[in-house]
Amino acid sequence: MAPDCRQNCGCYQIDCASPYPTGPNDKDGAHPVTLNLTYFLSHPIQYQSPLLRRLALEDDLSFRVVYEHDFSTRTYFDQGFQSEVRWDIPLREGYRSDLLADVSVNEVLRECDAVWFHGWQSKLFRRILKDASRRRKLTLMRGENWFGAMPDGYGVMRLARRTYHKSIFRYCSAFLTIGKKNREYYLDHGVSQARLFDMPYAVDNQTFLQRASNTMIAEVRQSLDVTPEQKMILYAGKLQRRKNPHHLLEALKTISHNAATPAVLVFAGDGEMRRELEVEAAASPWIKFVGFKNQTEMPTYYAAADVFVLPAEREPWGLAINEAMASGTAVVASDQCGAAYDLITPETGRMTEAGNMDALAGAISEILPRSKEMGTAAQAHVKLWDFEADVRGILSALEVLV
Repeated sequence: MAPDCRQNCGCYQIDCASPYPTGPNDKDGAHPVTLNLTYFLSHPIQYQSPLLRRLALEDDLSFRVVYEHDFSTRTYFDQGFQSEVRWDIPLREGYRSDLLADVSVNEVLRECDAVWFHGWQSKLFRRILKDASRRRKLTLMRGENWFGAMPDGYGVMRLARRTYHKSIFRYCSAFLTIGKKNREYYLDHGVSQARLFDMPYAVDNQTFLQRASNTMIAEVRQSLDVTPEQKMILYAGKLQRRKNPHHLLEALKTISHNAATPAVLVFAGDGEMRRELEVEAAASPWIKFVGFKNQTEMPTYYAAADVFVLPAEREPWGLAINEAMASGTAVVASDQCGAAYDLITPETGRMTEAGNMDALAGAISEILPRSKEMGTAAQAHVKLWDFEADVRGILSALEVLV
């Protein structure tokens, strides 16, 4: 990629008068490199906004985000939760952002050195990806695909999907891999190791580590009628059939039957299955539904729990696993959650076969007596799976490719 700078010092300023023609990759030059990176994203996402604020702090990166939509900055109806949602954290503060409708794509691409996309579902973003590649811009792709969540299928369907993906991947300079299974997916699709850079799927660990005080934890447990000697099992997220929250009801029957003191199962979330679950759980005093809980509320619920459970099928990642572990809570997740392969170890939790309710009950029962010890290990394990690793990953990709 040739810089615009006439002195070839790598600063990308046309009127630069630097006497140091060091070139864009020379870190010893007196004139520092500033790369212009534009991130094209569907809409402001509560998980990503803290990372974007962190990237905006990088001195050698001129960073901006272009959103296709901004509905999530207001109250909106969330299809997954089947309820109105308004996030209680700032989504567009601390970094430069624009709406696609308010900018000229041609001007954005002319000004930037590199573009970054999250997934390729948007037809418009696919066109921008191709345009950026043809202009010889660096093109970075970060997606959530892996075969457990998004299989290629068989026969003609497999051929069609792989042909489609190849038609997109050819325009990508590099891929930012979120975990082991995501990396394997790209390799299986013919992407070379040299084009893969680790950018782990992370959350704002410090927020979940610091936000819940002992007093707040005690208040939540008391509000749920969880006694000091009882164990609390937490499911947090959308109550969708694909995520199998109903499997926890069956698992709880086995767990409670074998325990001297019944465990309390808490559902924090909303969705299509809520009414069905409430009817099925009506006779049990140990099953609680607290509805949707916002970002500033969730750290206390995670920290109040002894184990967090995500028995989902076809789950691309499962960032709730990160959140629970950062809060010091052990985890049980199915083998169809992408995060399980990177974050769950014998010391931090258990991974079970999706749909196997006996295995699910057994894993929870095994963890509950050791929940404090395993929660501490979980928090230590996820500590390095953080935004700093993300920043290193994307900067490494840019440094190698420039």
